[in-house]
Amino acid sequence: MKKRIVHVLILIMLAVMCSMPAYAQISPGELAKVHSHLEGMSNCTQCHILGEKVSNAKCLACHTELKVRVDQQKGYHASAEVKGKQCASCHNDHHGLTFQILRFDKDKFNHNLSGYKLEGAHSRKKCADCHKAEFITDKKIKAKKFSFLGLTPACLTCHADYHQKTLSSNCADCHDGEKFKPASKFSHTRAKFQLAGKHQQVACADCHKISVKNGVKFQEFKGVKAANCSNCHKDPHENKFGQNCSECHNNESFTAVGGVKNFDHNKADFKLEGKHLKVLCKSCHKDKLTTPLVYKRCTDCHTDYHNRQFARNGVSPDCSGCHTVNGFTEFSFTIEQHNAGVFQLKGAHLATPCFACHKKEAKWKFREIGKNCSDCHENIHKTIISDKYYPEANCEVCHNLNRWNAVDFNHTKTQFELKGAHAKQTCRDCHFNKEKTGHASQKFAGLAFNCSNCHKDVHNNQFETNGITDCNRCHNSDAFKPASGFDHSKTRFALDGKHINVACAKCHKEVIQQGVTFVLYKINKFKCEDCHL
Repeated sequence: MKKRIVHVLILIMLAVMCSMPAYAQISPGELAKVHSHLEGMSNCTQCHILGEKVSNAKCLACHTELKVRVDQQKGYHASAEVKGKQCASCHNDHHGLTFQILRFDKDKFNHNLSGYKLEGAHSRKKCADCHKAEFITDKKIKAKKFSFLGLTPACLTCHADYHQKTLSSNCADCHDGEKFKPASKFSHTRAKFQLAGKHQQVACADCHKISVKNGVKFQEFKGVKAANCSNCHKDPHENKFGQNCSECHNNESFTAVGGVKNFDHNKADFKLEGKHLKVLCKSCHKDKLTTPLVYKRCTDCHTDYHNRQFARNGVSPDCSGCHTVNGFTEFSFTIEQHNAGVFQLKGAHLATPCFACHKKEAKWKFREIGKNCSDCHENIHKTIISDKYYPEANCEVCHNLNRWNAVDFNHTKTQFELKGAHAKQTCRDCHFNKEKTGHASQKFAGLAFNCSNCHKDVHNNQFETNGITDCNRCHNSDAFKPASGFDHSKTRFALDGKHINVACAKCHKEVIQQGVTFVLYKINKFKCEDCHL
């Protein structure tokens, strides 16, 4: 029974083996889908030479589009990296129907070997952005579902001709690989119309208009008319002076100084001088150049900036009486003219700029601005110095017009006449407190006449009588030392004999009492042994 089962199994295995296709006995495996039409023993020699491996010649005999590139020594397959290799070393088959014959690492692929170096914006593109059927012109290659062949390095292979055949098809003549705009390689010097002056700052689209042509956006670069200025610019003179604008204008500016080369304005009734040379023509010629203008007086064109402050009998004087054509800030009004008015300029006022008095606020003011010192200057002595010393706040009683700090006041008008060293002091030495600021630093009224009011009592109140130390008993106003008015005979110890020649400091020595150092003059010991041993 067991023998019969074994025989049946052997017969089944033989039947299965007999039913398998014959090519499976010799083929290394099933062909990829792209070569699946070559399956069968009768097609082996289309790729193989009997007894040998796959032949490069047979591969290229079928892949004619690649053979053309290899024969021309162009492209990746003609590069040093691939040249001389067997096709099958990279593209072998018999690995199954879904096997990808064409495969490589796109991220590591060196595109320079293809004969087209990726630069600029091209280097940032994906393979599929360029390698697609719509950019391929070869019908055979285009019929394939995908191929890296069939592209040409010409820009118009991938890019639409924005200029619609009006310019060269070699885009690289004007553009670089980084971006289409601006056309970095283009130089207008190659064009018939050379850009000069202000034309260099004009946007391209101002002359090269953008429109729609053949249903797409189009910018006209070729054939732009530029024979005359009026081809682009409206003739404001309505052809009264012809079409040759360069006779009067230049490329720098239509209205710039020096733009009018041949027109001599001095031949007109109004001669252009000073600032008028820089005024735009249209500033005066608002209508037409031929329209008569009124220009006899400055106010025919300019408004009275001073709002009729100088008007006499309802009529303002002409600006030229004070100003020149070189500018409003340059005036011809003289010191003599100013001194003919109610306020004469003298001393430091001669060096004072006009705006200091006449433009204290936003606008200039020339009438009723004051004649007294206090009309312009702050009276810093107000309420501090009695009016009897400077009636009507007349600063000139003490000060002069040349220098404010040059004070000349007759101090005999007060109860304290300045003598000796006092006559050499400045007002500030006695009447200003250096430790205070502003008005609080001044002190004129109510000053006491006692020496100690200004001077420190160096004798530490030794000579004080009824709370007052009268320095004049020993000193005078010429100098503190020596004490020329002191008489030792009027003291409790009259000097006689050898004592007359003894220096003061031998007897009157410095002492310290309650933290104060001073010379002790009032000595209460007069016996000989008090000083002599």
